[in-house]
Amino acid sequence: MSKLRRMNQIFASDGRAVVAALDGFVFSMRTAGIDETTTQVSQLVDAGLDAALVTYGQAQTYERELAHVTTVLRVDASADIYDSSVPDTHLFFDIKDALRIGASGVVCMTFPGTAVREATSNKMLVKLAHQSAKWGMPVIAETLPFGYPVTSSKSNDPRYIATAARLSTELGADIIKTRFTGAEADALIINNTSRPVLALGGPKTDTLTYFKFVQHCMQTGARGVAVGRNITQSRNPIGTVAALNALVHNNANADEAFAIYKKYERNSVKEG
Repeated sequence: MSKLRRMNQIFASDGRAVVAALDGFVFSMRTAGIDETTTQVSQLVDAGLDAALVTYGQAQTYERELAHVTTVLRVDASADIYDSSVPDTHLFFDIKDALRIGASGVVCMTFPGTAVREATSNKMLVKLAHQSAKWGMPVIAETLPFGYPVTSSKSNDPRYIATAARLSTELGADIIKTRFTGAEADALIINNTSRPVLALGGPKTDTLTYFKFVQHCMQTGARGVAVGRNITQSRNPIGTVAALNALVHNNANADEAFAIYKKYERNSVKEG
């Protein structure tokens, strides 16, 4: 299968995507709700989910549930699972493993601006890019300047994020997954990156504020969102996905998305 066909499995016909990040088990202890959400994948797809980031173990454990959705394999993992800052990562899987489980892409982190991890994480990306050219498998670079968490003004500065995203493009990434800050200057990230950009899930905040953030990302030029805890820890994950689908694919505004979310919430109460 060609890389273009696999890209078209991740992105819908409009070139945009709502992606659920279900891969937290390999880099975080904060995994509440992931298993429960994974069992609901078919309902999330019905609500508008396009793809899911998963681990190798999930692909085996939830093979039946994940058969309903396009999957992207997380190929790296934290070197210290108990450190929430994700101090380092290593490559444990590769594109051959993704082919083995029927995934349509792979994802790994890179850390521009860090002393040692910049070089090692970028080398992981290049290794995957070389395999990608051979096997036609899209590579998503989750590019996080200065490390996994936001710890400084630079790590959440659109100028630095844009430079980091462009570096990953130059090293062979097909898709960039990175932070958006909520500022107008986020346009720099899009303008400096000649690849589709997926906005990271964003802050854990109240639902309407979160939808306003996603609206900003889409208006800035993002091609979609890759969302973890704002789906998996939502009291209404199906409604959240339906609202995100409206924001991403139908150019809905935050208020319209929130109305969709509330509709699903009311229906869930009635069914309960």
